[in-house]
Amino acid sequence: MRRYRHYTRDFKLSILNELNFKKVIEVAREHDIHPVMITKWKKQFNQNPTNAFSGNGNISNYEAEIAKRDRIIGQLYMENELLKKTMKRLQELKAEEKTMRHIK
Repeated sequence: MRRYRHYTRDFKLSILNELNFKKVIEVAREHDIHPVMITKWKKQFNQNPTNAFSGNGNISNYEAEIAKRDRIIGQLYMENELLKKTMKRLQELKAEEKTMRHIK
């Protein structure tokens, strides 16, 4: 059984943007998409640019999972940066404390 791939509106628009610089066949090969599909997207966009690729508004489970993981990665990155800054500040305070002890 063949699984169908679903592409986001942004992805389709980026593919169509690449057509300004490359031929359909080149873009199709680079992204492993059939050239006929790209031609259909181009036709859809030319007929109604504002409503092209509107879909049903739902993102796939795969895309939702990626978005969830991206949020978690972003949160962990911020926490990591906060811990680094805190550790650096604590080391500075400890160094200052040592110098104050030697002065007395």
